[in-house]
Amino acid sequence: MDELIRELYGRPQPGPHAQTRVWRRITARRRRRRLSWTAAISAAAAALALFLLVPRDQPVETGRQILLTAATSAASSTSQGTYWHVRKLHDGARESELWVTRQGRAWTAEQGRVTRVTGRSPFSMAGRDLTFEEIQALPADAAELRERVAAMLPPGSESLLADALCGLLWTKPSPPGVRAAAYRALADLPEVRYLGTATDDRGRAGEAFSFGLPSGVRRTLIIDPGTSQVLSSEDGTRSELVLVAGWTDEGPRRP
Repeated sequence: MDELIRELYGRPQPGPHAQTRVWRRITARRRRRRLSWTAAISAAAAALALFLLVPRDQPVETGRQILLTAATSAASSTSQGTYWHVRKLHDGARESELWVTRQGRAWTAEQGRVTRVTGRSPFSMAGRDLTFEEIQALPADAAELRERVAAMLPPGSESLLADALCGLLWTKPSPPGVRAAAYRALADLPEVRYLGTATDDRGRAGEAFSFGLPSGVRRTLIIDPGTSQVLSSEDGTRSELVLVAGWTDEGPRRP
């Protein structure tokens, strides 16, 4: 039948605008496809831009919470004992010890040899000697402690504030309230950076924080927030492992 119709009437010719209409439909379909891809790409770009604009303060807030946890642990620690005792390993090779009584008598030991400390206090802050009584009298409020410590620093050495506060955590016989205040003050210092979990050279796990020193290098501390103890300290040139830091009734074995 189709062949008979074509023989009688010939092949049907399209209307004068048929090809144009078909081509427009094809072009429109392709345009819709391109627009859908463009829309998808634009949506992804917008989502990325939104992600970049959202403040990503989680590491900062995480570090702050860790320091506040350490402050709580420090506040509940004990300060009972006859001697303040610190034992450290320097640069992985040299070990030192310090014992100090509440009356200010002090002894040091290196390579097993015990020596009485005379002539000056075994404690200092930014080059200024501190007596045992001065350390005990430091405020247990974070803001007041920060102000007091800042006042002790030499003029123009504000960058030492974080380092001076950290010294109250383990190198000095600070009362529990003062150690807690030092942790809280550090939590509010913007220059103190949280680096994440870390282990010291003895394999002890803790949380790492760093801050700048006037020399241009950064000091990194690893702390155990559960016990509030500082585990190690290093500044790129020197390292110290804190093996013992606390009160004890066991004094130095004097010759």
